[in-house]
Amino acid sequence: MIKIDFTKEIGKIKAMHGVGQPPLYGFGNDCYFRYLTDAHIPYSRLHDTLGTYDFRVVEIPNIFRDFDADENDPASYDFVFTDWLIGALMKAGCEPVYRLGVSIENYAAMKAYRIFPPKDNAKWARICEHIIRHYNEGWADGFTYGIKYWEIWNEPEDGEESQMWFGSAQEYYDLYVTTAKHLKACFGDSIRVGGYASCGFYAEIGEKAPDWAMIGTRFQYYVEYFHNFLKHIKAENAPIDFFSWHSYAQPEGTAAMAEYAKKTLTEYGYSDVELHLNEWNTAPDPELRGTSFASATAAAMMLLMQNTKTDVLCYYDAAISVVDYAGLFDPLSRKPCCTYYAFKAFGELFALGTQVECCADETVAAIAATDGSRNAVMLANLGEDVKLETNLDASRFVVYLIDEDHFFTPTELNPMRFTLKKNQVAFISDDTVSICE
Repeated sequence: MIKIDFTKEIGKIKAMHGVGQPPLYGFGNDCYFRYLTDAHIPYSRLHDTLGTYDFRVVEIPNIFRDFDADENDPASYDFVFTDWLIGALMKAGCEPVYRLGVSIENYAAMKAYRIFPPKDNAKWARICEHIIRHYNEGWADGFTYGIKYWEIWNEPEDGEESQMWFGSAQEYYDLYVTTAKHLKACFGDSIRVGGYASCGFYAEIGEKAPDWAMIGTRFQYYVEYFHNFLKHIKAENAPIDFFSWHSYAQPEGTAAMAEYAKKTLTEYGYSDVELHLNEWNTAPDPELRGTSFASATAAAMMLLMQNTKTDVLCYYDAAISVVDYAGLFDPLSRKPCCTYYAFKAFGELFALGTQVECCADETVAAIAATDGSRNAVMLANLGEDVKLETNLDASRFVVYLIDEDHFFTPTELNPMRFTLKKNQVAFISDDTVSICE
């Protein structure tokens, strides 16, 4: 029996349905951004934006092209393409999470170009400062967007084996300390600074880890790196507003890693630091794109993580692309896959705003929400077909289904008693839900 009490408020529905990258198909074309708006997507993390080899947007070397130039001179910066991208996101109601650094270089083992430590950390921090001033304070014919989250680099853990940081752990720690101190001194609490986009903590979750995460010593090193990072910033009294990390485990394993991250941060005195899972995907295999498994596991991830310490999730990613990880859209038709509608469903909870009591057994993941007049509950079933009973009034509520055959489809199912199939998502609402075409 699933019992929902829409009068018993628990807290706010958090931003569990952010994404990485926006749904671009050709630069300058934001016609697909309407899907961000329709799903109430709160954040788009800008990492690997427009592909690994794009030399126009977001990256520090794209914006500040000559490191020897004067960082105080607006003429040293090229904001044109990033201005368009961020402007289009803000117009869509989706705030960027701005990753300060560079994108992955998949063939770094052959030759690396941009993933080396800056030759002057202090100057690099001042370049970041001017980028923030451009977007938040109007510097260099800029804007006053008030972008909140500024992340220092991405997945620096593997040293010379990495595709994102050809430097030592100590060199990254030093870059973080210098940059975080400088940016917080410049902007205070008007921005939130964090990092370091950890690869994750698979070594700490035992059998809940994917099989590939149990091979070799690198996964234990990720854990050691985490502890050493926290020790270093604590010794240096460096600020951190949010800690970001990544997971390609299934929902249960990811929730276990979230608990480990929370516990570890608390041990080092950082219990108030926000926790961001800002790169995740439960079905990156191209054969799983558009399947019921992909949409149901994504839905379950958002629902389970809502009840953890985690503050923000960003799925990797929302690009319209043939790349394995781009799981929200069909790259040929450019139409949303069923996984997109899992995000749309959680977005409806997010728009309602307030989480309420929802008592369900462990057969399904479930979250309910209200805005005081409208009410809804979202369910995801990863197990075998299950017969559900609820206390929802059949005369008021409608059951919508999401799977590879149902794209947020209204049904005639009785919300008081129905079968939720394996890898199926249900959204039950007492208000009509519109779908973006």
